[in-house]
Amino acid sequence: MSDSIISQNDIDYLKMIRKNIIEFMKYTSVNYAHQPGILLDIAPQIHSGAKPYFSEYIKVETFDIDIHSGCTYIGDICQYNEFLKINTFDYIVCTEVLEHTLHPFKAVDEILRILKPNGKLFLSVPFNFRIHGPLPDCWRFTEHGLRVLLERFSILELNAIETPERQLMPIHYTVVAQKLI
Repeated sequence: MSDSIISQNDIDYLKMIRKNIIEFMKYTSVNYAHQPGILLDIAPQIHSGAKPYFSEYIKVETFDIDIHSGCTYIGDICQYNEFLKINTFDYIVCTEVLEHTLHPFKAVDEILRILKPNGKLFLSVPFNFRIHGPLPDCWRFTEHGLRVLLERFSILELNAIETPERQLMPIHYTVVAQKLI
């Protein structure tokens, strides 16, 4: 993979995805994070993460599998993390993570466990985008797959960036979902 040539489409799509994530964070912070609370940002990586986009009355904590990440919590979102108590977080941001998990259904189980009743999940995943790091990069989810993955949530919004001139092949999805009581 290291010798692969990155296409102009992938360069353009990455710009679109990054812009969409920033717009998504701004949008969700204004439209869905109305109340003070605790937000868990899963795997913020080298990017700025969610913190710059949410008001100061939202306490942002971070979670990553990388022991060198400097996150608030270190663990695997695909496993039960006993240090994360049930119904702890009012908001969870999970952008560009699920495609890198080995067990996305288990990851959603853990997110569901630690999210408070009526808590909001802000999720994004690529679809029509190249395999990328950090490896592994295991999954791509369609709208239908996301609905199954999040079937124990109420999906408030599910939006896609469509691929120009290629119907039914979105570049990227964003989802706002609410934990049911």
